Amino acid sequence: MTRRTAVLTAGAVLLLLFGLLGATVPVPYVSQVPGPIYDTLGDIKGEQIIEVQGRSPNEVSGELNLTTVGISGRGLSLVQAIRGWFDDEVSVVPEESVYPPDRSEEETRQANLDAFLSSERAAETVALGHLGYPVKVVVQGLAEDSPAEGQLEEGDALEAVDGQPTPDADTLDDVLRSIPGGSTVTVSYTRLGEPGSTEITTRQAEDRKGSLLGVMILEQPSAPFDVDIQVGKVGGPSAGLMLTLGILDLVGDEDLTDGAVVAGTGTIDQEGNVGPIGGIALKMAAAEDIEADLFLVPAGNCTAALAAADPSFPLARVATLDDALQALADVRAGRDPAGC
Repeated sequence: MTRRTAVLTAGAVLLLLFGLLGATVPVPYVSQVPGPIYDTLGDIKGEQIIEVQGRSPNEVSGELNLTTVGISGRGLSLVQAIRGWFDDEVSVVPEESVYPPDRSEEETRQANLDAFLSSERAAETVALGHLGYPVKVVVQGLAEDSPAEGQLEEGDALEAVDGQPTPDADTLDDVLRSIPGGSTVTVSYTRLGEPGSTEITTRQAEDRKGSLLGVMILEQPSAPFDVDIQVGKVGGPSAGLMLTLGILDLVGDEDLTDGAVVAGTGTIDQEGNVGPIGGIALKMAAAEDIEADLFLVPAGNCTAALAAADPSFPLARVATLDDALQALADVRAGRDPAGC
């Protein structure tokens, strides 16, 4: 074998070896892709995403779609990672940005679920507040072995204890601290707009100062109907804006879409501020698949949205709920919304 042949043979073997390693050895990256889209005005397998109890929901004609990001692969090979870097509909990111090293997969999944539940509560609070419903002390759930079991329910607005009004959480706490543990009290409440009352034998507070009803509460707008949100396995806080709009469309005073197919994303806080999210380009790609007429972009994501491939729909820049409502009003009126 000549020297040249030996070098070529060695090079071919090394290339083959590197090719095999590149195709099999995992690298610490994951690939993100456009995830499922959910119309907040619709259903998932026959179950309404936003269910309204205590009144008939409005008839709606369009769509308000929340967009998601999916994970298509963990433990990518080097070859898969390189392919993903050159694919407009794949985002290759460090594994630790999706699965923090200090958490198990189950802990990460639970954290994402908790964030989604927080966005649900914020969406309901912002939507009902926008509609002008008064803020009250509202039951969010019952503690284990609660003395209020069978007496109070999630969604009840606590109006008074033994005739003493409880308009806010601090007042409720003061009233209960003035009542010895183990006392039987009359709790007045409003449930789905109807007044009611019940007698509850309180539990003694852990610091032995006063009573406990055994309920978890939150100060939030209280309406004469209940809103329940179910979106399967979606996690994270980025559905907040679209859930808020969905609630407003179903129980508000006007049809927000007038038949348009709207998609969007963004967190929302108790004051109605819309926050940025991850994966904006992937969410826009998902909106392309449903031929959206408009995409609502959090103001903090505008730069990344403009850097993505040119979409077939206008981008509306939204920093607040009011911005989103104005963008929808512009579309209904045939005007161009304020863009990124």
